[in-house]
Amino acid sequence: MSIDLPGPVAAYFNATNARDVETMLASFDDNARVKDEGQEHHGRLAIRSWIVDAVRKYRFTVEVKDVSDADGETIVSGLVSGDFPGSPAVLRHAFRLSDGKISDLEIDA
Repeated sequence: MSIDLPGPVAAYFNATNARDVETMLASFDDNARVKDEGQEHHGRLAIRSWIVDAVRKYRFTVEVKDVSDADGETIVSGLVSGDFPGSPAVLRHAFRLSDGKISDLEIDA
């Protein structure tokens, strides 16, 4: 079964699995916000730092399992595997998009 993702979300996950930091970052708009592991990261510089740290620390990949739309968000359920306790784990990724870019991303269990 093929899962149809919006362009910037598909680009984000493809780059994530390739550990391509610059392409991951290119999916976000200049004023984007990411919330992950209880911390918020605002703007491209902070998001780039978050991406670099996460890729280095966890060396993770994401297998997209499901996608739905709710209240203006694209909700993606993904099986995340990497160098962390409890791997693999199913995580929820809630994306908001604006002008073809990710404007907001929240990741939680």
